[in-house]
Amino acid sequence: MIGRLNHVAIAVKDLAKASAVYKDALGAKVGAPMAQPEHGVTVVFIELPNTKIELLEPLGETSPIAKFLEKSPDGGIHHVCYEVDDIIAARDQLKSQGARVLGDGTPKIGAHGKPVLFLHPKDFCGTLVELEQV
Repeated sequence: MIGRLNHVAIAVKDLAKASAVYKDALGAKVGAPMAQPEHGVTVVFIELPNTKIELLEPLGETSPIAKFLEKSPDGGIHHVCYEVDDIIAARDQLKSQGARVLGDGTPKIGAHGKPVLFLHPKDFCGTLVELEQV
């Protein structure tokens, strides 16, 4: 079921500052900021040869990332995203095994324009997991 690692998401307070760290200090290819109001974030993708880093900045005070940054003011890893061929089949299989899908279980369109959903971190070794259909 699980495919390749699509990205690791890092919550940040200042997207421009964090982007500059990756671009200037590490020489990475940094994409343009993209507002994702339905997810409450603005994102920037850092392109790596084998995957991506997604920087997440809160878009408003009710953003889930704002809540994350209240608990972790310096930011940090928020989630990992894995690719799946069929997000509905993956969701159903995981639910049948007792995994909890966050929200109502209906995939939403993510920053890549593809269906995504999130799995409860308590079911995955303390890590929030995002699934993205390829």
